[in-house]
Amino acid sequence: MGKAAYIEDFHQWEREFEFHIPVTVRFSETDMFGHMNNTVPFVYFEAARIEFFQAIGLMQEWTKPESETIPVVADLQCDFLQQIFFDEKLTIYVKAQSVGNSSVDLHYLVKKEDGSAGFVGRGTMVQISKRTGRGVVWTKEMRNLLVSHKKVGI
Repeated sequence: MGKAAYIEDFHQWEREFEFHIPVTVRFSETDMFGHMNNTVPFVYFEAARIEFFQAIGLMQEWTKPESETIPVVADLQCDFLQQIFFDEKLTIYVKAQSVGNSSVDLHYLVKKEDGSAGFVGRGTMVQISKRTGRGVVWTKEMRNLLVSHKKVGI
């Protein structure tokens, strides 16, 4: 298995995930060889991220019409560990690895049915003002939601 620079001890890192969603690789997500297209993990990361934010109560705040803030992706990366094929059943895990003033570093782990890691990733989300486009510091409540789910899942 390859090594991602942001993972020191893979087995310890892996044990810290709890929140997950299931996904089945669709035919439209594969190339002519039946391999999952290399852009698809980012769609899976988004799906897991949105579900995670909903589960901890942040997404509901951001989607209110009167909300002054929105989450944006500042960076996102994926490290492929094995090939993934059409119709494979995957489990997409996400966790808040670290929380900044207005950002959160999310980590992702994608497991195949046999429990092996297919690919991993990480990305920074920043809460910004809809009006100015600048970072907005987490409220105490938001920070608590993120920190309480950092490294232990929900």
